[in-house]
Amino acid sequence: MNSMQIQKAVRLWQEYQRVTGTPSGTEGNSVQAEADSQPFQIWGFGDGPPLADELLELVMNGKKQATAGLFWSYEAEGEALPTPGDYHVITDGSNTPRCIIRTTRVQILPFQEVPEDFARREGEGDGSLDFWRRVHWEFFTRECRELRREPDPTMKVVCQDFQLVFPIPGIV
Repeated sequence: MNSMQIQKAVRLWQEYQRVTGTPSGTEGNSVQAEADSQPFQIWGFGDGPPLADELLELVMNGKKQATAGLFWSYEAEGEALPTPGDYHVITDGSNTPRCIIRTTRVQILPFQEVPEDFARREGEGDGSLDFWRRVHWEFFTRECRELRREPDPTMKVVCQDFQLVFPIPGIV
């Protein structure tokens, strides 16, 4: 993420605060000051531009309200696990900030124990657990390859439920 993209994310965050009256959680008035202490993470869905755009569209139209990540990837990247209340600025396939989501629930489950209702909240394909398992097995297999790990039905999956908070659904 380059500084221009971070500045765009900060501006989106500032607009969210202005419209909703949400406190900043940061000190300082400059974009740089807020970028250095941002109260949100910036990321995009999937592992490439086409998938990022496809999944973002599902979020924007209200169909996608959850996402899943491979626990091993969080470990390998030294990334903190999401927690309820966390804000995330979501980017499209060109890394342009497009929306803000807020984590509402996090569960860490073995791949084989991810329930059908979670698959449905992910909003992908036909919403079935079979579809979810097929496409996520393929996705996690690619991640495992990069991590030099073998995919396993018992591997931990970070199941994150979220709510689209900006643009405000139905208003913007």
